[in-house]
Amino acid sequence: MGLLRGLFWLALFVFFTFCFIVLFEYGTHDFTNGFQKEAARVKAFIVKQTSKAERPKK
Repeated sequence: MGLLRGLFWLALFVFFTFCFIVLFEYGTHDFTNGFQKEAARVKAFIVKQTSKAERPKK
């Protein structure tokens, strides 16, 4: 149960940190569009890093 609670708090921390970064970069007037842009950038970064790890080294 402690592990589940710890994972919940970690996920909550990451989410609110992401929201703070978007709010700092884009402000309140463009938060929704900024959130979508940054989420797409994070997703592309993760996909790029995981595809790099899957390729076998020659």
